[in-house]
Amino acid sequence: MTDHRGACLCGAVRFTASGPLRGVIYCHCSQCRKQTGLYYAATNVADVDLAIEGGNSITWYEASSFARRGFCSVCGSALFWKHNQSDEISVMAGAFDQPSGLKPEAHIFIADKGDYYDVADGLPQFERSTPDVKVAGD
Repeated sequence: MTDHRGACLCGAVRFTASGPLRGVIYCHCSQCRKQTGLYYAATNVADVDLAIEGGNSITWYEASSFARRGFCSVCGSALFWKHNQSDEISVMAGAFDQPSGLKPEAHIFIADKGDYYDVADGLPQFERSTPDVKVAGD
């Protein structure tokens, strides 16, 4: 299996995912939109398969009682989303070095998407989430 490497915009935080990666889920919830200006595009990897360098530059924001979001405290890049009851972590697809090999999978929280864009790529769309994607509150 090939390692997948990535970093924040400034390079203060670098990571290597050595395990299998889930397809990319696009999250349109209001929290993701407010943090990024559009929507999250993220994959998942098991906690034990993610090595992080520069972890002291990660700030964790507890966005809800169920999950937290990790971003670079130097450049502000959104990097991670972590459900408190999961042994996996979401990693933002855009943070991976190219070619990433990532493939799109689905859109979640489509009922909450912004009114300034359309989703017409033919991927499955879910009002809240898919049965196998753990989200805040689940």
